[in-house]
Amino acid sequence: MNSSARAFWLRSPGHGELRDVTLTGPGEGEVLVRSLYSGVSRGTETLVFRGGVPESQRAVMRAPFQEGEFPGPVKYGYLNVGVVEDGPDELIGRTVFCLYPHQTRYVVPVNAVTVVPERVPPARAVLAGTVETAVNALWDAAPLVGDRIAVIGGGMVGCSVAALLARFPGVRLQLVDADPARAKTAEALGIGFAAPEDALGDCDLVVHASATEQGLTRALELLAPEGTVLELSWYGDRRIALPLGEAFHSRRLTVRSSQVGTVSPAARAGRSYADRLALALDLLADPAMDALITGESAFEELPAVLPKLASGEIPALCHRVRYGDIG
Repeated sequence: MNSSARAFWLRSPGHGELRDVTLTGPGEGEVLVRSLYSGVSRGTETLVFRGGVPESQRAVMRAPFQEGEFPGPVKYGYLNVGVVEDGPDELIGRTVFCLYPHQTRYVVPVNAVTVVPERVPPARAVLAGTVETAVNALWDAAPLVGDRIAVIGGGMVGCSVAALLARFPGVRLQLVDADPARAKTAEALGIGFAAPEDALGDCDLVVHASATEQGLTRALELLAPEGTVLELSWYGDRRIALPLGEAFHSRRLTVRSSQVGTVSPAARAGRSYADRLALALDLLADPAMDALITGESAFEELPAVLPKLASGEIPALCHRVRYGDIG
């Protein structure tokens, strides 16, 4: 059986378009999904939109169902929530999350979709991929009860990490960002907020997600002796400089990376990618997470919306894409 769909493609850096797609199937072990919502992960997707993926990282940066190659033409994205229209009987009619680009309908293997719990609204479930990144980061960071923690960078990933850290007992937690508008997001998540110059120091852990040299430098300044910066920022093809002289060695500071492409070795033995994503979806039952979705537009508007997200004209954490009952 063939059916039609439409997909968003980056034709070349800075220029997007909608393309018609012909779908085949689903076959044995596959599902046909009709999209309800997708999310634009602003940091990563606007980097892709600008053509900023370094050649050395193009293989690592591939999305699971990406088509084409960087810098373009390429179909890219990984936050999709839809309804199964065809496939195994037990999945038909179920709402699922999939790491799929912006497309009205698509066919994928059954094991590529995760059923969204009934207590999680589909419109919020687009955050699952980013919350999964936050889960992995906290497995890497292994915060303790009572830790003094700062999260620098109130973007989509930073706010997701902060939202999960807010559930840890006894922690002193601040979201740190140069944009005072992020104070409202912090308030909605039930956590403290500070401008970089006002942030509390003597931190056991600083999670850095601002993707700026200044932010990472400030993260080091906020650490207590033996403290750790967990670096979540993706800098693309930019080089940054850090003050690793001064007190870096005498205070025995640590900078370590975290990346969602590998399940953290610190996770309990046997935890799989599927387990991690299912946990992220469960954590989205909290209505406070709606604060991470700061805008919405129709799928047909994506070619006009993404340039505005990339330029900052539309300031967004997660920008949600809404699909009608279209082919």
